[in-house]
Amino acid sequence: MSTPPGVTAPRHPEKLGKPDNPIGRKPAWIRVKAPVSAEYHATRKLMRDLSLHTVCEEAACPNIGECWAKGHATVMILGAVCTRACAFCNVATGRPDQLDPHEPENVARAVGTLGLSHVVVTSVDRDDLPDGGAEQFVQVIRRIRAAAPDTTIEVLTPDFLRKDGAIEAVVRAKPDVYNHNLETVPRLYAAIRPGARYFHSLRLLDQAKRLDPSLFTKSGIMVGLGETREEVLQVMDDLRTADVDFLTIGQYLQPTPKHAAVARFVTPEEFDSYRAQALAKGFLQVSASPLTRSSYHAGDDFRALRAARAAKLAATAP
Repeated sequence: MSTPPGVTAPRHPEKLGKPDNPIGRKPAWIRVKAPVSAEYHATRKLMRDLSLHTVCEEAACPNIGECWAKGHATVMILGAVCTRACAFCNVATGRPDQLDPHEPENVARAVGTLGLSHVVVTSVDRDDLPDGGAEQFVQVIRRIRAAAPDTTIEVLTPDFLRKDGAIEAVVRAKPDVYNHNLETVPRLYAAIRPGARYFHSLRLLDQAKRLDPSLFTKSGIMVGLGETREEVLQVMDDLRTADVDFLTIGQYLQPTPKHAAVARFVTPEEFDSYRAQALAKGFLQVSASPLTRSSYHAGDDFRALRAARAAKLAATAP
């Protein structure tokens, strides 16, 4: 049933009947300033003018002020309404938007206007589409390549569950980085990521690397949802088995009282320990901090990732 004129549809209709989880006070190490810079407002205006969505806004990212002040926005394609209802995510859920045929060219225009050397393109889940939205990713990559050939491209895709050929299509389009987040440990999937399957997501990352061994692969998890340290270390081992190059670990922050509660705030020292463990397990690049998100400092991290691979290849050369 459509929403009457003048009435705002609930952002998370599936959560309305759930009991509230009070949002606790954040520790000092995770507080950020409200975005106020002129550059932030210019980036926001550009996205509006091009009818583009960003995960920065839709997922209530705490780093939006810092990133947008530098013109670093993570574009979210395939509309702004997701077909999944994850317990951690602030992206709106419900009946998805119609695909915008101008979206690929508008993403390319935004990349050119912002002068990005590295761009991250993500999306909502689109279980309603036969290919899960893979072809839109392909067209976005092609448009960016044509308009800004020196820009490196990172895609953060959905899991393409039961979408045969989708992963292959995106890999053939030759992004520089293929990112897909595991989000949490397998024990918590039923409560936190109920529409997804842990081992399917793991196989996606493995398949992407097997299809194109030159591709950098990347994944991320949140902590503070009730996982144990041993479970996080096992996820690291699973990702290394899939030959994933880059791992991100960040603190889960509760968007609203209807979302999953924060079990605890992980200390900066624990994040440092996770980073050291992940590097010891063989990841080429690791970003682990309370405010780490998939696309946070992605350009700098990509350059470090590429340098780490080059150094490893040089060290193993005969």
